Amino acid sequence: MNRTSFPEIEDLPTAATARLDAEQLTRASAYGTRRAVTAGTRLSEIGEANCDLILCETASLWDGLSAYGPGGFAGELSLLTGQTRNQAVTVVESGTVVEISQGAFRRLMAQQTDLGDLFLRAFLARRRLLRLGAEQTTTIVGDPRSGDGLALRVFLSRQGLPHLWLDAGSDQGRDALDQASLTAGDLPVAITPGGVMRRVNPGVLSEHLGLTYRSIGRGVVDLAVVGAGPAGLAAAVYGASEGLSTLLLDAVATGGQAATSARIENYLGFPFGLSGLDLTTRAAVQALKFGAEIATPCGVSGLRSEDGRHVLTLGDGTEIPARAVIIASGAAYRSLPIDRWEHFVGNGIYHAATDLEAQGVAGEPVVVLGGANSAGQASLHLARYASHVTLVVRGGDLSSKMSSYLVDRILADPRITVLTGTEITSLHGGDHLEALTLTGRDQPLQCRGLFSFIGAVAATGWLDGPELDKDGFVITDEQFRTSVPGVFAAGDVRHGSLKRVAAAVGEGSSAVRAVHRVLAESQ
Repeated sequence: MNRTSFPEIEDLPTAATARLDAEQLTRASAYGTRRAVTAGTRLSEIGEANCDLILCETASLWDGLSAYGPGGFAGELSLLTGQTRNQAVTVVESGTVVEISQGAFRRLMAQQTDLGDLFLRAFLARRRLLRLGAEQTTTIVGDPRSGDGLALRVFLSRQGLPHLWLDAGSDQGRDALDQASLTAGDLPVAITPGGVMRRVNPGVLSEHLGLTYRSIGRGVVDLAVVGAGPAGLAAAVYGASEGLSTLLLDAVATGGQAATSARIENYLGFPFGLSGLDLTTRAAVQALKFGAEIATPCGVSGLRSEDGRHVLTLGDGTEIPARAVIIASGAAYRSLPIDRWEHFVGNGIYHAATDLEAQGVAGEPVVVLGGANSAGQASLHLARYASHVTLVVRGGDLSSKMSSYLVDRILADPRITVLTGTEITSLHGGDHLEALTLTGRDQPLQCRGLFSFIGAVAATGWLDGPELDKDGFVITDEQFRTSVPGVFAAGDVRHGSLKRVAAAVGEGSSAVRAVHRVLAESQ
């Protein structure tokens, strides 16, 4: 499971069962509808799209996790994410409740900030307890070393979705497949209350859970943000907090490349460091708190501008009209022109070094490719799991692109061997990577995981209209405006950007200021 946590919530059970006092209950009830309920009645079922918040006036409720009496409330993070329900809610003692719809709850969050913070802390604690629980409503069975299996685990982890992962090769995994009359050819498999999904991918599972974009009954959004990395998340936070109806889209999941960083130690305000996933998860919760909508995986395939409006086209043909657009799609991972490289991506070649990937190579020899900070952080993190780490750097000086604090730690770590002035020339293995050949070495180097951090190329293949530089990055002015009025760009996708997390956050928030000016002029 994802190790992302929220340190400010130290006592999860207490936070999860928070209660409203009489004055708070009165204020919150003004946003809902009172209803008499009878013991034994099911108010909601697992998998339902209805995610109303239910306040207990005199009735008592049970959601499979906790009991809630007068002043208590049943609800979870799904109220903000739009995900289908993880829990069924049952009346255990007759009385009255107040039901608050998702729309009314968002108004409450905006207008009653003290109540909003209380609910948010409770929701985060409940989601954390759900993920730690032994019983899960969604079970995934897959091969952790396969590309498909890893992609699904990464999606579930980044989205913070409660689930039970079973290795198809374990006794539990084999039992689950046998009980559902499934075979290895069906992997990866998702077993949910709504049925069994064979050969499931993040897109299919996301749609099943209600996390994809739903266009029914939708109008024009004020701001559409493409890409949920640091720049896109910052734009969503500032846009939503400043009153813009904001939609954040990402083709994979929230976090972008920053979420793949094992540890960020030089980000302002975190002297002890934090993982990229932790940082971006917090940002996503902030965006949701202020009313932004996040839809993932939701790839954008095109953008056109007409009559002062902009229309984003999704991969399935759905069109999203917006008054302004911020392009924050970042950059795609760079590959090497080596035979079978694409074959091994996800099957031994990785572009992230989080706990998920590290656990898959525990006790095995691995290679990290790259000479910048991301490669250095990955080497130190993987050394905790792998039998040995070999850091391969094409340049002759490790300190030329890597921060000195990382260089000092790497050179002092006996679990890491540094090879400068070295390149990979070939890859070896069957379904999974087993070894690779390096310049200057006669024998292949045993390797069960190659972690590649060699830079990236602009993720603008979908973009038509805004001017790009020769490398595909979006050209903007100092106000982040592109050549198309009303379309902006921020973060790694922008020509001349600094390619740092802090810089991307600053650009995303600054771009929103420019959006406000343009929208004000158009009114």
